[in-house]
Amino acid sequence: MTLTPAQTAPTLSLPLTGGGSTDDLALGRGADGRFTLVVFFRGLHCPVCRKQLSELERRLVEVRAAGVGRVLAVSMETPERSAELVEEWHLRDLPVAFGLTEASAREWGLFVSTAIKDGEAPVFNEPGMFVLDADATLFWSSVSSMPFGRPAVDDVLAGLQFAQKSAYPARGAA
Repeated sequence: MTLTPAQTAPTLSLPLTGGGSTDDLALGRGADGRFTLVVFFRGLHCPVCRKQLSELERRLVEVRAAGVGRVLAVSMETPERSAELVEEWHLRDLPVAFGLTEASAREWGLFVSTAIKDGEAPVFNEPGMFVLDADATLFWSSVSSMPFGRPAVDDVLAGLQFAQKSAYPARGAA
């Protein structure tokens, strides 16, 4: 399934590592900024994911200044592996949700892979980045079938700052 810009994004009701749930975040509700950034990542086994999420963790102030009120990282990981990656990757302020189902991953339009080496989860989602507008509709997305080729944080921030400043609408829904 492919999400279309301006379409209401699928719901995410998942536990957060460290307690609480995504329900507590009111994703896509615009209370703390126009946008919500949802980053789907492969899991503990992925060094590219570690780099991406560590950069987001370091740059949360900049991300919020670009109009992003909420940021969330999501994977199909187990509670144990999610707790391990949060600890090892030093993710203190970035909310990390776990337990995404394969059906939900596909509903978001993510690619799904099976393990090919030790250390990988048996089944996991490939990366995707989604920006939700204040009304919980899809504003922008980028999905990959590989661990590489993700948008650079600088590019995402520049685009969102422009969209925020110029009231730029979602594109690609035609």
